[in-house]
Amino acid sequence: MSVSDFDSLKLENQLCFPLYAASREIIRRYKPYLDEIDLTYTQYIVMMVLWEKRTLTVKEVGEYLYLDSGTLTPLLKKLEAKGLVSRNRSVEDERALCVSVTPLGEKLREKAVEIPEKMAGCIGLNGEDALELYRLLYKILPKADS
Repeated sequence: MSVSDFDSLKLENQLCFPLYAASREIIRRYKPYLDEIDLTYTQYIVMMVLWEKRTLTVKEVGEYLYLDSGTLTPLLKKLEAKGLVSRNRSVEDERALCVSVTPLGEKLREKAVEIPEKMAGCIGLNGEDALELYRLLYKILPKADS
């Protein structure tokens, strides 16, 4: 085998690496804003989906966020301990655990509303590039379930 046979293993030729590094960098930039509202990034995205949908089963939260219940359960327990969400058995199916935003969680939404705008200013993409990146990334996500 020649050296060129291993070109596919060069870091610079990997799509996964810039995705990974960019993801870490973006989450790092979120941190100071999320520290102000006492949330981790993963807690923040859970709250975002709950602010939008109000009440979901744990399974539904996982489907929206591409997270498994092993990741969600401790995260939801921490959000519940902070008083931001409540967890209750579904009336329709007691096997299902429903998660809802509490009044305190709603108040937090008012504090969080400025975070997306602050983040847009520190990412360095113009609107057109940001939309294109968004479109491309969402082309990948549905395939994650395959």
